[in-house]
Amino acid sequence: MKSLKAFFLLAIFVSSCTSSTNYDLVIRNGLLVDGTGGPSYQGDIAISGDTIAAIGNIGDARGKNEVDASGQVIAPGFINMLSWATVSLIHDGNSESDIRQGVTLEIMGEGSSMGPWNDEMKAERLAFQKDIKYDIEWTTLGEYLQFLEDKGVSTNVASFVGAATLRINELKEEDREPTAEELERMKDLARVAMEEGAMGIGSALIYAPGFYAKTDELIELCKVASEYDGMYISHLRSEGDNWLEAIDELLTIAKEANIRAEIYHLKAAGKHNWYKYELAIQKIDSARNAGLEITTDMYTYTAGATGLDAAMPPWVQEGGYGEWARRLQDPEIRARVEKEMKNIGDGWENLYFSAGTPENIILSGFRNDTLRYLTGKTLGEVAKMRGTSPEVTAMDLVVQDSSRVGTVYFLMSEDIVKQQITLPYMSFGSDAGSMAPVEPFTNSNPHPRAYGNFARLLGKYVRDEKVIPLEEAIYKLTGLSASKLKIKKRGTLKVGNYADIVVFDPNTIIDKATFAEPHQFAEGMTHVFVNGVQVLNNGEHTNAKPGRFVRGPGWKGD
Repeated sequence: MKSLKAFFLLAIFVSSCTSSTNYDLVIRNGLLVDGTGGPSYQGDIAISGDTIAAIGNIGDARGKNEVDASGQVIAPGFINMLSWATVSLIHDGNSESDIRQGVTLEIMGEGSSMGPWNDEMKAERLAFQKDIKYDIEWTTLGEYLQFLEDKGVSTNVASFVGAATLRINELKEEDREPTAEELERMKDLARVAMEEGAMGIGSALIYAPGFYAKTDELIELCKVASEYDGMYISHLRSEGDNWLEAIDELLTIAKEANIRAEIYHLKAAGKHNWYKYELAIQKIDSARNAGLEITTDMYTYTAGATGLDAAMPPWVQEGGYGEWARRLQDPEIRARVEKEMKNIGDGWENLYFSAGTPENIILSGFRNDTLRYLTGKTLGEVAKMRGTSPEVTAMDLVVQDSSRVGTVYFLMSEDIVKQQITLPYMSFGSDAGSMAPVEPFTNSNPHPRAYGNFARLLGKYVRDEKVIPLEEAIYKLTGLSASKLKIKKRGTLKVGNYADIVVFDPNTIIDKATFAEPHQFAEGMTHVFVNGVQVLNNGEHTNAKPGRFVRGPGWKGD
């Protein structure tokens, strides 16, 4: 009996020595940059199902599929801290312009979010849809994100709940403070969003109706998010003329609500404001040293993109687009708006003034087919074509297009962009949709950041200009962002984490999109895996859509 037992033990030992562990995928011989900021090293990574199963030298273990990453970087998938893929993903779940740069998680919700929406808000959304038409099959923010997962998307998705969206539910687009009862109902909506998995509260305070919110209102909403360990993230009330005061407001909200806070797309807008950069960073660093968790994100360009609403005072926009357009046809109001556009905003952020000249303002997107021939022209060019002043031209275009008109503003300094990239708490966001060079996306000219923001960081600023090392850049694209958001099991290459992984050539990765020709994919990204499923294979999209709804710290599910 003992001899028989010994025989079986010997057989098991021999079998264990001669057989190899099998994985679903093995990526071999790459430079592993794990997203922690630590040194890179040569090695392999193995995936089983949707999870990283082994890292390092995995010897003779085999995978059902194998990828040779010799000469390439293996890194965690990138986190887009500011995505406007809210509608583009409904139309095209492939998310190609971001996937081809290595983005595996889209974070949405700058000021407005895709829920919660009441019936009136849904009706308005349907009425003002542009090229992309879609049915609204959800009410809450969590239902929208689950809708995307169920429909099928290539990237993972997450969102903040918009402070303006909460406000519109109760106050529509009125310029007034909420009553105590209205504010409580707004807070109740915020609680639902947090429990569904929202990342926190997002605000955009230069735009109506977000502009109408006072600091105390934002503090009360953020107190709700803080209960769920969420975050406050904000497009500041000013990024130029009142930038320092706007930073003070964010710091006040963070302190009073006891909440982590991030500044969206940090910038010094307008040449006359560039000197404020050092003062702004001193404010942020001082707050951090005092114990506040303050962080930032940015895009890697000297121009921003928004609409002509950022060139006009908020008072003329009260009540929504219909009221705005009606007022712009009143001669007395037009004269007042024209005068205010020419000067520093009195309590509001005037990007028309900050751009310095209408030649620094590019018209990038129209709703009306008959105006699309103006796409790519500067506001100055169109004003000369029409024989009207740039200010009058802007007002006319808003009325004629039945929209705010997509607009690019050249505002920032290249030197400051480089300085910002080096900040230890800086992450990156495209502030754009994720699209492809086909209709309906080609009906307008997006900011090139939609196609190039992340590749531009790795190509221009890391490889070519050596502003920061590769390991630091990957950390800021991955592990840092995941830790800010308190996302579990993503952002680093670690056994047990979800297999969101990118493989790229550090010698060739680069953005190709320009302001004149923005619809050009970035180059150099070889393979992308989302939850263990290959979405990009040798630079070509596989049409796989394994993306998931990634929930914030307030969600108590599995």
